[in-house]
Amino acid sequence: MTEKPYNQIHPALQFLIFIILFIVVLFAGTMVGAGIVMALYGLKTLMAVGTLSVTAPHFINALWILQLTGTTLPIFATPVFFARVIVRDPKDYIKPGFGFPWMLFPLVLLIMLLSNPTIEVLSNINQKMELPHFLSSVQKWMEDSETSAQKLTDSMLQMKTIGDMMIDVLLIGLLTAIVEEFMFRGVIQTIFTRWTKNTHVAIWITAILFSAFHIEFFGFLPRLMLGVLFGYFVAWSGSIWPAVWAHFLNNGTAVVATYLFQHKIIKINPDDQHLFNAVSYIFSFVILLLLLFIYRKTASEKKQIPEY
Repeated sequence: MTEKPYNQIHPALQFLIFIILFIVVLFAGTMVGAGIVMALYGLKTLMAVGTLSVTAPHFINALWILQLTGTTLPIFATPVFFARVIVRDPKDYIKPGFGFPWMLFPLVLLIMLLSNPTIEVLSNINQKMELPHFLSSVQKWMEDSETSAQKLTDSMLQMKTIGDMMIDVLLIGLLTAIVEEFMFRGVIQTIFTRWTKNTHVAIWITAILFSAFHIEFFGFLPRLMLGVLFGYFVAWSGSIWPAVWAHFLNNGTAVVATYLFQHKIIKINPDDQHLFNAVSYIFSFVILLLLLFIYRKTASEKKQIPEY
């Protein structure tokens, strides 16, 4: 009897295995991070991170340790382990090949730049979201969660020097882009493509999970749109790297803009969601559709991705 290939495990079971594996790795990474923080700075500092006491000594260092060991590394390790050990098919589940036209990179740059007004519209709609009165407690919880998340983000984006900015660009921009794309557009999108047998459905489900994963409810719609864009970048090119590039542009630009604003080099607050007008919104949406059409046409000319 022929042994069933590992990557032919039913996608529903694949997804269940992946989620359980991720929870285990996430827990282990968090415990390791907590141990490192306690060894270096003591229990008080660890508790300060838990209570968001941003003025506590060593708060930033402890926060970064927990972020890297308890979030970033698990998000990277889980899809890599799953693709190489569980399904034994990293070529299909992570898509690390470079067999696509390099013209896709400048196209992605244009798409990310010109999509900003469209993203702003979605953000403004999202910010006005209000639940019915009987769900007021849920609304308050969402608002409190958003405030906590913003506190953590602001702490991590305190940049006194250009060196601080470069480190944040590498960690928040590049590293985060790589690990999140490996996980979402790599493994999860592949699982749902196999499960639903519909690329579009898989892209949208993955984008919903991607946005929900960040637990920032009033940024759900713009992050959903980004997830959809990243999904199509991968689906049409057959490679993870156009999405990593797009993700890096989104995060890295935010880091640089924040640094420039903090040091009064620019006057535009990167958190301002009222930079464009109605004409810009319409123009952005139309151009975005055109550029996506060009991206798909260009990607269809890709050469075969080499075997791994």
